[in-house]
Amino acid sequence: MSATRYTYLGPEGTFTEAALRTLPEAATRELVPMVSVPAALDAVRNGEAAAALVPIENSVEGGVTATLDELATGEPLMIYREVLLPIAFALLVRPGTELTDVKTVTGHPVAQPQVRNWLAANLPDALWESAASNADGARLVQEGRYDAAFAGEFAAATYGLEPLVTEIHDAENAETRFVLVGRPARPAAPTGADKTSVVIWLDDDHPGALLEFLQEFAVRGVNLMLIQSRPTGAGIGNYCFCVDAEGHITDRRVGEALMGLKRIAPKVRFLGSYPRAGVAPEDVRPLRAGTTDAEFMGAADWLSRIQDGRS
Repeated sequence: MSATRYTYLGPEGTFTEAALRTLPEAATRELVPMVSVPAALDAVRNGEAAAALVPIENSVEGGVTATLDELATGEPLMIYREVLLPIAFALLVRPGTELTDVKTVTGHPVAQPQVRNWLAANLPDALWESAASNADGARLVQEGRYDAAFAGEFAAATYGLEPLVTEIHDAENAETRFVLVGRPARPAAPTGADKTSVVIWLDDDHPGALLEFLQEFAVRGVNLMLIQSRPTGAGIGNYCFCVDAEGHITDRRVGEALMGLKRIAPKVRFLGSYPRAGVAPEDVRPLRAGTTDAEFMGAADWLSRIQDGRS
């Protein structure tokens, strides 16, 4: 395995690359762009890279399905950290292009909902076609296949383009969450501001099936930060659920919730416990009464004493 190589959703000039370069260790790694999320993750699986950075959630559109599906169904991998990146698009064009010249535009499918209103107001007749990534859209503009691409302004120089319009975003404070993914290993030590990600499969489709696994979190005071259903491919009505929960697997409330899930769900895949981006321990909401590690341990000791006749 190449311990110095990180892959990412390419080509050069993507928001994913920009997010990766915010990590301190990126300065000492070989950063290799890949054509797709599966390709970036497969490089980790087959030992060509130590880790991959891929987008997993957008504040406008929600989960990035290519990443969620790959983490849920492919050979197991684990999330080690997350990165949040503010997202604003620029309309990149070949030099000399005016707004009235733009008849075709391109960008990643996730970008379209974030610029839809701007497009309707400024280029209502422009034809949109999706690209593999925003940077790939810029490359296609460079090659003359489209008139303009929505991408990061930083991609303009890489592809010899000019930002015709900048700071385009329909939603203020839009951001994308990226995750650094590696091969499964022991999770990093808890920081006090952590997140745990899992994928859960339902045993069968019956009334209250989803409620049953949600209760495993609720009764232990574990807050859920994301829950998204994804089809399993086994037919209509067959779903798994990608879940982000507040806390670390070593927290008693989280560990016991996962044990509860394992008892009632046919399959639970642990995707990692890792620090929450941009959140300090003092910013985390206090736990409700009865859900601290000390209280869980006290209850376990109480039960043990009863079982030993020491009550």
